[in-house]
Amino acid sequence: MAGKTFADAFADPRLGTNAVLDRIDALVDWSALGALAGELRLGQTGRPPYAPLAMLKALYLQAMYDLSDPGLEAALLDRVSFRRFCGWGLADRTPDETTICRFRQAAAEAGVLGRAFEAVNAQLEAKKLILKRGTLMDATLVAARHNRPKMKAGAGARLAREPGANWTRKNGKSYFGYKLQGSGLVRRAVMTSASTSDIEMAEALICGDEGAVYGDKGYSKKALSQKLKARRAKPRIAYRRHKTEPVLTRWKKLRNDLIAKLRAPVEGVFSQAKRFYGLSRARCHTLARNQGRALAALTVFNLKRAVRLTAA
Repeated sequence: MAGKTFADAFADPRLGTNAVLDRIDALVDWSALGALAGELRLGQTGRPPYAPLAMLKALYLQAMYDLSDPGLEAALLDRVSFRRFCGWGLADRTPDETTICRFRQAAAEAGVLGRAFEAVNAQLEAKKLILKRGTLMDATLVAARHNRPKMKAGAGARLAREPGANWTRKNGKSYFGYKLQGSGLVRRAVMTSASTSDIEMAEALICGDEGAVYGDKGYSKKALSQKLKARRAKPRIAYRRHKTEPVLTRWKKLRNDLIAKLRAPVEGVFSQAKRFYGLSRARCHTLARNQGRALAALTVFNLKRAVRLTAA
């Protein structure tokens, strides 16, 4: 990564200071993430490629501030704090929007953003910033990048230019897009097409070291509860009303209400992801790229929360 340039030597040392970015930068051992980013082989011809770690950190800035590729290009030219965080000096070249787009797509499709998410979580866990007492599972719908197709072909209608999105129904309404499932502080996350049921992805969200797992009725299945008990984890899954019972018993309703209160924080994670990180709508054409963008945003979410925990 580039060091200080001649121009930096004459700049005020306070120039470009950003307390949050400085704390995030100090919280992580970036060498492990640099090695992951270095697996991407881009820019083999023409100008020398940008440092992979600098590009990865730029993607985290993009996720943190919900910037488009042109917006990130402009911010890197304009904001000294962004350049400092990535490791570029005042006189260094910064990437244009095309370079940013190509790197982000390559990082998503090669799984680098997913492995970087896991590497950051491993470091936060080593610092005792991730608790393992329980896992809160939930899912949220993310609108597709393109306008939804007409449902002439039925609920299975898809778009050739965005094959990862599809139709689903929730609370009597139809949605076209993706489903983001996660467990917070976010230890696990996965994106699927919208019609994928919650229970199908339950195993992917369970870490195996928690003492309890909390989920709504979408995760209600006897086989899952039995697996959790076998792992000595308490299955705190809301009851689903079966066809044989017209209404839930008073005891089951009470238990569901208690579970809902305890698992409520995970809904706040999705709310923040949509309001602050732009995850209410997909921006890419493929499932892998949209998942990569979501994982970058959730990495930033975890880092910002970790900064608050260390400052408390």
